Amino acid sequence: MSRALILDFGGVVTRTLFETHDLTERALGLPAGSLTWRGPFAPETDELWQAMQAGEISERGYWTRRAAEVGALVGQDWRHMSDFVRAARGADPDAVIRPEFRAAIARAGGAGVKLAILSNELDLFYGEDFRERLPFLADFDVVSDATHTGILKPDPRAYAACLDELGLAADDCVFVDDQRRNVEGARALGIPAVHFDVAAPAAGYTQALRMLGLTEESDS
Repeated sequence: MSRALILDFGGVVTRTLFETHDLTERALGLPAGSLTWRGPFAPETDELWQAMQAGEISERGYWTRRAAEVGALVGQDWRHMSDFVRAARGADPDAVIRPEFRAAIARAGGAGVKLAILSNELDLFYGEDFRERLPFLADFDVVSDATHTGILKPDPRAYAACLDELGLAADDCVFVDDQRRNVEGARALGIPAVHFDVAAPAAGYTQALRMLGLTEESDS
């Protein structure tokens, strides 16, 4: 039976920008401690993150604001998230990929599980040349990006289109995302899903692999 692991990009595949403030500050020549917003790692201190979680602004809106703020610190007019990401991570984007992600796709791919990315803003946030610098994306059967489709999770059409491209039923897949609303959208269509905790990435991937039947027992 064919199965698939469907992943959000963002914090599921890469270490979040919240986790890499030190790298960003060095890349941009900012004093250590200049960036204080911590999103899910300290939501009580990040009012803008709280507004996003409450549905008052979109995730795109959150990052557009942060890009503009950081741009102002370095004398740049950054109106797009990709401007920020390229400046902060452009030198070596491979360095921020989660090792837990690499291990999970190696295990899943080795077991014949199909791989898919279902993102709301892969090229919008990272720039269209970003994926060309990440060789592992060549191992993915489907890369669906709302930057181009215009259909954002949790719209049911986003998940349905990904399933159609994979040629699989909802219950043959496991979806992983760090935004609860997107996880709930997948579950509403019958797709088993994992709400990924960016503070505990290994646990999220372990759960996803277990749901795919890839347990230690199945390897023995």
